[in-house]
Formats: sequence, C-alpha cells, structure tokens
Amino acid sequence: MNKVKVRYEAASLMELQEKGRVIAVVKGMEIGIFLVKGNLHAWRNVCPHAAAPVCVGVVCGTRLPSMVYEYQYGREQEIVRCPWHGWEFDLTNGQHLADPNVRLRGYEVETEGDQVYVLI
Repeated sequence: MNKVKVRYEAASLMELQEKGRVIAVVKGMEIGIFLVKGNLHAWRNVCPHAAAPVCVGVVCGTRLPSMVYEYQYGREQEIVRCPWHGWEFDLTNGQHLADPNVRLRGYEVETEGDQVYVLI
C-alpha cells in the first residue's frame, strides 16, 4: 500500500538563493534544505553517526581521489561536514563519502512560485 505524502511549506526560494540552505521545522523535525547547483535537496538534520545537527555543518568541497603526494580539492559547495566529528556527506544524494552504506535521511522537495515544500 502506497502512503500518500503530504506537502509542507518549508522555505522561500528567494531565501534559499540568498543563503544556500535553510533549516526548517516540519512536523516537529528539523530538515535542512540546500540549493546545490540549482537543485533543491532536503535532509533530516540528524547525523547517522551520533545524532549531531549535521545540516548546520560547513558546506564545502572535499579531497578528490588523486595520485600519491598529490592533493586535489573539488566538489565545492556539494558537501556538508558534520560539526561534531567531521563526517562528510554528499548533498546531492545524502551518501557518506567514505562508507556508501551510510546516508542521510532524505525528503522530496517541490516548488510552486517562490514557495518550497517538503513532502513527508
């Protein structure tokens, strides 16, 4: 049986364009909504490691695979780093960068006009 998802008002598109992220409270849960390369992504503000508020962490890039003694940095503004222990997550798919079996809890996002909605 498919459960019908309900749409909740979470933020304005203008606010997301200005700030890059908004932490919204939806149904008593904090959900981080991020604007990454023109696309919206919503993640529960709970790190799977130790329940830290992961969505308030630094939005940055990360080290890329490279040869020995080389240091390549990339994926700027696509990674969120947990403020408690530094775990890094891909903002486009919620996946932990070091362990593909660990991921953030995600939610669908819709827009209508300037309004951003989270579907739960």
